[in-house]
Amino acid sequence: MTTQNSGQIIDGVALSARLRADVATRVLALKARGVTPGLAVILVGEDPASAVYVRNKVKACSDTGVRSVFEKYEATLSEPELLARIASLNSDPTIHGILVQMPLPRHINPHKVIEAISTTKDVDGYATLSAGELMTGQPGFRPCTPYGCMKLIESTGIDLRGKHAVVIGRSNTVGKPMALLLLQANATVTVCHSATTDIGHHTRQADVVVAAVGKRNVLTADMVKPGAVVIDVGMNRNDEGKLCGDVDFAGVKEVAGFIAPVPGGVGPMTITMLLVNTLEAAERAAR
Repeated sequence: MTTQNSGQIIDGVALSARLRADVATRVLALKARGVTPGLAVILVGEDPASAVYVRNKVKACSDTGVRSVFEKYEATLSEPELLARIASLNSDPTIHGILVQMPLPRHINPHKVIEAISTTKDVDGYATLSAGELMTGQPGFRPCTPYGCMKLIESTGIDLRGKHAVVIGRSNTVGKPMALLLLQANATVTVCHSATTDIGHHTRQADVVVAAVGKRNVLTADMVKPGAVVIDVGMNRNDEGKLCGDVDFAGVKEVAGFIAPVPGGVGPMTITMLLVNTLEAAERAAR
């Protein structure tokens, strides 16, 4: 972490490098036992952003010794064909994690696809059973982005027990699981969303704020308690076309105690936690 004015920047790139080094060490230990963690990544269609995400995931696997199987299909691939391929990967003992890159073409039901992935290989943590395991406190796969946010918060050294955490956003992929992970860490959690009348009323009382709505400047300096930890999950573009988050970074970093920026905060952590989940799936299978 580096200090910049008042708020300490939580360096997701550095933290992710440390975690990936640990993954690489654990992968070597598994390989010594004759098991190579394997991740299947499926891309359907020509979405340019998806292609970049997939390339980054495949490279991260290569860098840490995880075997990746990348399969790219035309947008015309039928839903039954995709489900059949997932069924085949479910029964392949050399594949420990299956990831189908979203969004899918409109004729394919994403919920049906996610539910088709074996729970033991749901390294994205999106399936209903994985969500239920998180809800009930059972060991399972945590969705990668909120899991990465928790690691960023942990890196500040702050004990979440009894702290007030506010999550802005209630998506199934970030907002809801984020709230559950914070609850597991004994924080008192408030979830704000588009129907919340005064978000600032809640965030000004918060020791931790996670902004995850995909809307620029949803959190400004006057909405932040001095010294709070602020995690920005947003991915937006500013007027100049540069990547930015949901938080008014320039203003909020003057008030916050710790702040995770965009880019360089949550982004690198999401792929890192995918590697961690895949490794853990392989470790479980090798027991």
